[in-house]
Amino acid sequence: MSFNKSDYLGSVLETHKMKHIDSLFDKFKEKRLEIKEKLEEKYGDEIYAPFNSGSYAKHTAINSKFDLDLAVPFKRNSFSTIVEMFDDVYDFLYEEYKDAAYVRKQKVSIGIEFYADNDGDKIQVDVVPGRELKKDEYPIEHYLNININTYDGNYTQTNIHAQIDNINGKQDARQIIRLLKIWKYQKNKDFKSFFMELIVIKAFDNKIVSGNLWEKLKIVLEYIKDEITKENFTLKDPGNSSNDIAKTLDTYQKNSLKNDFENILDNVEINEENLKIYFKENEKYKEVKTESKNSYRVSNSSSAIIPPSNQFG
Repeated sequence: MSFNKSDYLGSVLETHKMKHIDSLFDKFKEKRLEIKEKLEEKYGDEIYAPFNSGSYAKHTAINSKFDLDLAVPFKRNSFSTIVEMFDDVYDFLYEEYKDAAYVRKQKVSIGIEFYADNDGDKIQVDVVPGRELKKDEYPIEHYLNININTYDGNYTQTNIHAQIDNINGKQDARQIIRLLKIWKYQKNKDFKSFFMELIVIKAFDNKIVSGNLWEKLKIVLEYIKDEITKENFTLKDPGNSSNDIAKTLDTYQKNSLKNDFENILDNVEINEENLKIYFKENEKYKEVKTESKNSYRVSNSSSAIIPPSNQFG
C-alpha cells in the first residue's frame, strides 16, 4: 500500500489535538482562572478585564507542548512606569505562589510553573501585564505597552487583540502552523511560535496555497525557504506594524531555517516516508482501528471510543 503524505499529516494533527488531554487541560484552565481572580482582587479598578491570549486563544495549541497565557491590561494611571508595573505583578505572584510554583520573570511575561501534582502533571501559566497608552483609551483601541525584561527598561507597544484577530478564520493556515509547531518542538528548534505563525500567514497571503494537506505544507515550506534570507524580508506584527518580527532571528538562524526546510523537501522527494522523520505522530494518542468500522481506540487505552467532532479545526 502506497504512503499517502496528506493522510499521514492529517493523522499527525489528529494525535496532537487538545481534545486528547481534556482532564489535564481542565487543570490548566482552573489554575489560570485562579490566577485571574487573584489579580482582579489585588488590582481592582486599576485593571481592565484580564483575557486569554497565546496559542489557545488562536486555536494553534498542540498537546505535546503548551502553556496558557493571561494578558492583564492595566489602566494608564495605575503605575508611573512600565517596569514598575511588571515588577509589582511579579512580586505579587511570587508571594502568592512561591511555595507551590517556580515563579520567574521572562522576556515579556511572568511564568508560573506549578510543581508536579499527585498525577505528575506540571501546569504552567504565563501572565503578560501591559499598560494602556493613554487614559481610558484601551477599551477603544486595545493598545498596550508591554515591558521587555531587560536592564535598560525597554518596552514595546502592541495590540494582543489584533494579533488574535489576525488568525481568525484562517483554518488552512492554522493547520500548517500546528504542523510547524510540532516539527519545532520535536526537533528542539528555538524559533518563537509567533514567528512561525506570522510567516505561515504571509505565505498564504503571497502564494496560492491549495491542494491537499501535504501540497499546502510544501508550498509554505518552499515560500519560507525562498524568502527568509532575503534582505528585504519582513514580518510585521499585526499588533504594531513598527515591530518587525523577522528581526527576532539573526542571519545564522534564518539560514538554518532555510536549510532545514530545504532538507525536508529534498528528503521527502527522495522517499515520501521520510516525512515521518520530521513530523511525528503523538504515539500516546494514535488511533487504531478496531473490528467495528466506526470505532477507534487510543493506542494506550483499552476502551473503544467514538472520535469526537473536530476541535481547533
